[in-house]
Amino acid sequence: MISTERSITIAASPNEVWTVLAHFATISTWAPNVDHSCLLSDQTEGIGMVRRIQTGRVTVLETVEHWDPGVSLGYAITGLPPVIRSLSNTWRLAVDGAGTTVTLTAAIDAGSRPPRQLVAKIVGRKLGQASEQMLAGLAAATRVGLTQGMNR
Repeated sequence: MISTERSITIAASPNEVWTVLAHFATISTWAPNVDHSCLLSDQTEGIGMVRRIQTGRVTVLETVEHWDPGVSLGYAITGLPPVIRSLSNTWRLAVDGAGTTVTLTAAIDAGSRPPRQLVAKIVGRKLGQASEQMLAGLAAATRVGLTQGMNR
């Protein structure tokens, strides 16, 4: 298992940041590397919620596996090439002075054999870059008040 972790501190409360993250279907409105997103489940919050995202020509499903309002959100990502056994993202929020430190961790399992570990490392580097873009987008969305008008 390979993991990559990126963090950013946002001048907002964890609840303000959570409000953006918790609107699971709307990631394409604030993440610059997500072209399209929509819910595939009737469920609109909590464990079991499923969204479809498209980034360029890649389409994946993301299923919420961990939901702790104001603290963390974790989801499994499926629909990737078979060389990737599993992939997940976990967002963690922590109070940091007057703001919130948001940490995004991607965990990649491509198997234990050396060629697969190399694939996991390459995927991890790409996911690190994608994580930086998503964190910057989340910070911008929170700063401009994207949370206004969203149900808490």
